[in-house]
Amino acid sequence: MSVKLLVHEIYLSVQGESTFAGLPCIFVRLTGCDLRCSYCDTAYAFKGGQSMTVKEVLTEINRLAAPYADRQIKNQSLPIIEVTGGEPLLQKNVPRLMTDLCDSGFTVLIETSGAHPIGNLDSRIHRIMDLKCPSSGESERMLWENIQHLGSRDEVKCVIATQEDYEWCKSTIKKWDLQKKCEILISWCAPLTESQHHPDLNPAPASTDLITRQALIERMIQDAVPARFQAQLHKVVWPVDAMGV
Repeated sequence: MSVKLLVHEIYLSVQGESTFAGLPCIFVRLTGCDLRCSYCDTAYAFKGGQSMTVKEVLTEINRLAAPYADRQIKNQSLPIIEVTGGEPLLQKNVPRLMTDLCDSGFTVLIETSGAHPIGNLDSRIHRIMDLKCPSSGESERMLWENIQHLGSRDEVKCVIATQEDYEWCKSTIKKWDLQKKCEILISWCAPLTESQHHPDLNPAPASTDLITRQALIERMIQDAVPARFQAQLHKVVWPVDAMGV
């Protein structure tokens, strides 16, 4: 019996976030998510996609990666691979895909909401896990036991839309002593465009409660937060609502 995944898109672009930002990256975006974060900019992946076997996904990845054969940056094989969504851990065959990718010599990242267990994933994978701030409307879905599984290869990310989010993120870092476990990423929550709005998303915070990007960075510096501010590089290069980039 073939091992299948529901895949929304597979494409080669540049990694726009994380400590791998700027590197060529093949994205495997899977269909489906059980959260409805207020700021979600990939709601188009809630439904649709096509059924593909793990073998078919690997074949497409190898096709896209072929021009980079034997090319590296400081012993980093290229391109890197990110499995994302949606929420990739909703699909039971994702661990198999990622292990097969690791076995093939790829550097593999998974971007996950933090609402599903990460402890059973291949130890070679770089786990990028969200910490859902209050404005997302999904803070209560966090599985805090995931933090015990984080290591030096992993990263956590807070998307900050409001002052409350910032204070929540700062206190969460301190409570769990996260800077001793893994990389910490802080992103400013860019407003959704009209085309990105989806009727099922949680309500966005009032405009009067929002924090500006400049104010967020200044607060991080003022408070000496042990985190990396990250811009979404792909939104600097391409239109903010572009897909497949």
